[in-house]
Amino acid sequence: MTDQVDIDWMKRALALAQQAADLGEVPVGALVVLDGQVIGTGFNQPIGAHDPCAHAEIIALREAALRLGNYRLPGAQLYVTLEPCMMCAGAMIHARIERLIFAATEPKAGAIVSQLNSFELAHVNHRPAVTSGVLAAECSAQLSGFFRARRAAKRGS
Repeated sequence: MTDQVDIDWMKRALALAQQAADLGEVPVGALVVLDGQVIGTGFNQPIGAHDPCAHAEIIALREAALRLGNYRLPGAQLYVTLEPCMMCAGAMIHARIERLIFAATEPKAGAIVSQLNSFELAHVNHRPAVTSGVLAAECSAQLSGFFRARRAAKRGS
């Protein structure tokens, strides 16, 4: 059972994902919450930033770390609209995120449950708790709509 707090935070992540879509980036949004307060936000920006690491999660983690003055974020929760990739999973492990909450699975590159269980690898020294499927239908629809519009635009050009 998903609780209302998770739904409310995921709605904020969904709004961040829309900012990415508005810029022509894949719509993924993320936020870091600690003690009921948002301490970091991000949305996908690798194209515009010319940065392969500018994923929503990385941007949110960087902002949170700067705000706290520490790269470790114990007790923090990360909300993201799409299952994280290997890079983002690794960053969460290093940051000591307590809990990851994601919406839609990513069958091609998801590194939490879809293609790889990053947090379950033997050598990993920190294992965030995971909650998946929070607003999955809404986040999946946003992603599908984005790619549908992009394909239609390519056909029209």
